[in-house]
Amino acid sequence: MTTPANWQKSSFSGGGEGNDCVEIATTPGSVHLRESDTPALRLSTTAGAVAHLLRRIKNGFHESTPV
Repeated sequence: MTTPANWQKSSFSGGGEGNDCVEIATTPGSVHLRESDTPALRLSTTAGAVAHLLRRIKNGFHESTPV
């Protein structure tokens, strides 16, 4: 798996050092997420999986909804 080089913080991360946010980076074929204050811990997945998750959230997904 390729290691991402360009992490981007959300514009909603707030003031100060901006360490209270999630960062995202992409590489060919994958999407990587990490928390700013713990950058060594990363979640890696595919763009399709992220798109599926976002669609479910927009459509009112909650824990009791079957997958």
